[in-house]
Amino acid sequence: MANLVDKINEKHIRKDIPEIRVGDIVRVDVWVKEGKKERIQAFEGIVIAKKGGSVSETISVRKKSGSVGVTRIFPVNAPTIDKIVVVKKGMVRRAKLNFIKHMRKEYKVKERN
Repeated sequence: MANLVDKINEKHIRKDIPEIRVGDIVRVDVWVKEGKKERIQAFEGIVIAKKGGSVSETISVRKKSGSVGVTRIFPVNAPTIDKIVVVKKGMVRRAKLNFIKHMRKEYKVKERN
């Protein structure tokens, strides 16, 4: 039974998604529906968390919009996501960067090769 579930999950996993780590700065292009029209909206920020695996994998992306911090959770394999681009590769020593939510200053991330 587990093999059948794995085969079904394998069909829904997207192959065009790059390797994403916590600390990377990514731009996620999302399809947004407004009435009858559809358009692509970009959301660029730092990946503060990764959760799940396989089909149910999600990433939490945080950015500053003006002086307000905005966090969005994106399902990586969702059809509403057009593409994900890694803008800058970051090096951090933690699995989750949730402490960034409470910081007043901008958090600086070292760049990895």
